[in-house]
Amino acid sequence: MKIVFAPLKHKGEPCIGLRFKFNAKIKEKIKSIKYVHWSNTHRMYYAFTSDISWQALEEELTSIEISVDLSDFNAKMLKQPAKRTARNRVLSEVQKELISSYVSYLRGLRLSENTVLIYFHFTADFISFMRDKPLESIDNRDVRLFIENQVKHKRYSISTHRQMVSALKHFGVFYPTCKIDTEAISRPFSSKKLPIVLSKEEVIDLLRVTKNLKHRTVLALLYSAGLRIGEVIDLELGNFDLDRRKLFIKNAKGRKDRYVILAESFLPLFNNYYMSYTPRHFFVENPNGGKYSATSIRKFLKRSCTLARISKHVTPHTLRHSYATHLLENGTDLRYIQVLLGHSKPETTMIYTHVAQRDLQAIQSPLDTALLHISRRDKEEQKVLLSGNI
Repeated sequence: MKIVFAPLKHKGEPCIGLRFKFNAKIKEKIKSIKYVHWSNTHRMYYAFTSDISWQALEEELTSIEISVDLSDFNAKMLKQPAKRTARNRVLSEVQKELISSYVSYLRGLRLSENTVLIYFHFTADFISFMRDKPLESIDNRDVRLFIENQVKHKRYSISTHRQMVSALKHFGVFYPTCKIDTEAISRPFSSKKLPIVLSKEEVIDLLRVTKNLKHRTVLALLYSAGLRIGEVIDLELGNFDLDRRKLFIKNAKGRKDRYVILAESFLPLFNNYYMSYTPRHFFVENPNGGKYSATSIRKFLKRSCTLARISKHVTPHTLRHSYATHLLENGTDLRYIQVLLGHSKPETTMIYTHVAQRDLQAIQSPLDTALLHISRRDKEEQKVLLSGNI
């Protein structure tokens, strides 16, 4: 079951339109979601962006086993909530100058541009929320009221909630003149969701149904080396060391470099791909020679999952989860898996111990052992009884 998000204007307000082929089950599930309405004018279900963010709506749909397609070009508009909320902000020139200095401060901390952009929007919304209140008098109560307002009306996910708190804590450090006690502001606990993992058979089925050579090579590398989608897109041909069967991942998440192992079975596939497509600079390139699109990878991965009849919600990161889980099931030490994945903390890698089946399958349920004990006891009693009858 799949739904396509589309930008929509209803009653003069920006909305998220939900497009899908008619399906009674999907319809009933959508009707159960708060803030989702039916429009006779547009002949589709929709939700006002002032009621719920597209991230929160996507989470709601995923939780009821409905996959969301963001690959359409219109989804790019949805991924810029700041442009929609910016029209509702009322900021003075002094406030704008302060926010600009705050952005420079964040860049001075060498945070990623994506993080800087996210923190900027949360802080700008916060200052706008304060209206004419002097910034010097802003305290923790103001922060609490703002967070409660945003979470209530925009229905942010826990991860977005945590980002908002981080943005405001950074602002408190940047602007010590205010009365915000950053130590007293706490983040909500993050969700402890287990990753979705494909079986080894499902991975092979996925690769078999992917007939396009470029697509198959990309999916094979994502799984066989446990790469993030951004790492595949940024991967240059010079990073391949085919003689040593190693791949150099440069400046990955957390600005860390690492080496990963290339599978022997991947090498002939890579050679075939290279001779057929002759990429010039990057491992995978678009027709014009530039970087390949992450949206394109997600799109053909979903198509392959449909052909392979895989009903799980699969993303490129699912292949990375599957790689780590299968390594653990094959007996690879957790420390080596941590290095191959590029995790800073062993706790991050430990999550795969909860989904690995090697040791779990060896555990017997108490029901099985109880039934086995009773069965053996009954057999022994029958033998005694038989012996007595003779």
